[in-house]
Amino acid sequence: MEHVRIEVAGGVAHVILDRPPVNALSYQTMEELASAMEALSSGREASVVVLRTADDARVFCGGVDLRDSPRRFRPDGRSEDGGPQGDARDQVDPGRVARRCFDSIYDCGLPVIAAVRGQVIGAGVAIVASCDLVVAADDATFTLAEINVGVLGGVRHAQRLCGPFLAKRMFLTGRPVAAEEIHRRGGIEAVVPSESVVDTAAELAAVIASKSPIAVRLAKESANRVESMSLHDGYRTEQDYTVRVKRHADSDEARNAMLEKRSPTFRWE
Repeated sequence: MEHVRIEVAGGVAHVILDRPPVNALSYQTMEELASAMEALSSGREASVVVLRTADDARVFCGGVDLRDSPRRFRPDGRSEDGGPQGDARDQVDPGRVARRCFDSIYDCGLPVIAAVRGQVIGAGVAIVASCDLVVAADDATFTLAEINVGVLGGVRHAQRLCGPFLAKRMFLTGRPVAAEEIHRRGGIEAVVPSESVVDTAAELAAVIASKSPIAVRLAKESANRVESMSLHDGYRTEQDYTVRVKRHADSDEARNAMLEKRSPTFRWE
């Protein structure tokens, strides 16, 4: 992959967005990010993901690449005059690749922690809002700038991150919102100095990685499932997930380790 890197150590995968100068999302970038999340979902090497940018990046994500985007929306299915026709699905549904990108994060089998430094613009907000937890720098800002460039989108993801009223203000004004304001509304786990963002996210990831990997995956899946359910239906669904997790020997190991006051040894069984 050219725009996305994966580094794994100690059960924690770092998915690193690295497309200078502003990590704008081209078709290729979104495909690579989706492929990275799907590959980690199918493997057992990691139990949690930290989604971040390269160390020298000044912007988390500048949104959709405005030069690349019109190529996706050509009605002839070609990215350039005289070029070959691409994926037929993209010709009739140019937004498919963006949905695949965002959905791959939300539906990733592993919890995803966003480690945010710098500006988060447009589709970058959707990426962060698709994560399970967010750690942000004290100078990070979030902007839905679509209305400023003649398009729309991103407000539904922003509603998940910061609630309907702030999301609507962002959507209608195109003005940036500070990380601290979203933190006050519960959408960001912690706001820390920029140089501490990755370490703070990694510390949180290490706690999650110490749990049963099977339980972590089922916990994320169940939390996603019940997010839009009523209280009664949601808790009934959670009970079903308890039955599922208890089928595995790792569930017994977690309980026994707690009773015996020792560290558990999980075997993916």
